[in-house]
Amino acid sequence: MNVWKLLLAIAIGYLLGSLSSSILLSRNAWGGDVRGKGSGNAGATNMARVYGWAAGVLTLVCDMAKAGLSVWIGWKLLGDWGLCAGGIACMLGHCFPVFHEFKGGKGISVGAALGLAIDWRVFLAIVAVFLIVALLTKKVSAGSLAASVAITIAAILFAVGTPKIVLAATAMCIAVFQHRGNLKRLAAGTEPDFKAADDKRKKEER
Repeated sequence: MNVWKLLLAIAIGYLLGSLSSSILLSRNAWGGDVRGKGSGNAGATNMARVYGWAAGVLTLVCDMAKAGLSVWIGWKLLGDWGLCAGGIACMLGHCFPVFHEFKGGKGISVGAALGLAIDWRVFLAIVAVFLIVALLTKKVSAGSLAASVAITIAAILFAVGTPKIVLAATAMCIAVFQHRGNLKRLAAGTEPDFKAADDKRKKEER
């Protein structure tokens, strides 16, 4: 394995991941830092909660795009192990962005893109698990945690290869760690149901 290519994949993935879509969009398009509103999380769910569905979907697309670019560059540099390194680095950058005081999201949007990069069947499995659990519980965090576990199970069941299983397992661990507060609230029965803001809501004054 070429160490320099591996380090390059990690560096590019981390820097791309550190470009937080929710923070950049909330500051430049909605006039505020999303981390100071709603749940305080820099992710697509909180963007939808605070600014509406359009903001949430746009954040999701941007986060998935940066993850897709990270794994593609990693794969071009070093095959599946490069894909693995770039994907993990991107997720770490998303959660702990160097450009935003290391306070980022919880990795679910990026994790969805990683699932697609691993295998389209894995992606469909985690989306299905997320939707079923989130709709039944009315809690996005519950769906996110279930999907986080499902990515590893699906990767193993579909025998996607060692590098991609390592990517899936690492992504699961990062996402679960980032949801540790949600886990406590779910166990205590105090986790709030998800409700998006009105998409017609006016931009916050600068």
